[in-house]
Amino acid sequence: MSTTSLDLDHLRKWIGRAHESTDHITAQMVRGLRATYFLDIGDPKNGDAAPMSIHWCLAPQVAPMSEIGPDGHPARGGFLPPVPLPRRMWAGGKTDFKDDLRVGDDVKKVSKIVDVQLKTGSTGTLCFVTLDHSFSTSRGEAIFERQDVVYRDNPPPGGNTTSTSAAATTAPKAKYSKTLKADPVLLFRYSALTFNGHRIHYDRPYVTQVEGYPGLIVHGPLQASLLMEYAIALRGKKPTTFTHRGVSPLFDGADFTVNANETASGLELWTANDKGQPTMKASAAW
Repeated sequence: MSTTSLDLDHLRKWIGRAHESTDHITAQMVRGLRATYFLDIGDPKNGDAAPMSIHWCLAPQVAPMSEIGPDGHPARGGFLPPVPLPRRMWAGGKTDFKDDLRVGDDVKKVSKIVDVQLKTGSTGTLCFVTLDHSFSTSRGEAIFERQDVVYRDNPPPGGNTTSTSAAATTAPKAKYSKTLKADPVLLFRYSALTFNGHRIHYDRPYVTQVEGYPGLIVHGPLQASLLMEYAIALRGKKPTTFTHRGVSPLFDGADFTVNANETASGLELWTANDKGQPTMKASAAW
């Protein structure tokens, strides 16, 4: 699909739309997230700080089964603009942390669409939708996030399923590195915690036969969360700003690594597949 066949003026009418929702942080939610992040599960109590990335689990869109699209997401054209491209994935974002979210907190999430742009990349037409998310408790705003979602075409039959530039890139040598295993249970757990019905994370026939990928795709926010937790483990304290950007899909069935190097402002971080190629890049600043 060419950029001229998408009606950008129509899609940009969604700019300024806002949506407000609420959620409650439970001890069970925190236990599940800690287990999925390979952390000590512990016994979280009211008032204990939740993992920093718990905001990606809060107030997900809940649509009836009759309104689910073919990819497992809610059908297009509600809060998000009806982009007529089949693939929808997180591209990245920047998160500013002002306060902990805690067990027992009631959290208000306010989301707003701030931009819609079309670009042409090596894989064809790309549509980027930029959103702002604010997460607040009775103590005030805790987290502010700017998020980019990307829509793109399916590849032609036999087409490359990864970015050629990313696939040709080898990550730098890491001062710190840890190996983890991407398996279907890990992906299923994270999908359940985030109420994410996107079929690319659990439906192998769909992801290989319809979207043309070689395996189940590890969630972008899961990779970002693991990098965030690694940064905390290395520095012993939580960063105030975390930026992440997906560069290539990470598939299940093999080991992958979370990696870090020190920078002047904090840490440069990345996930890499079993060939050493980066799949997500991030930075944490204190």
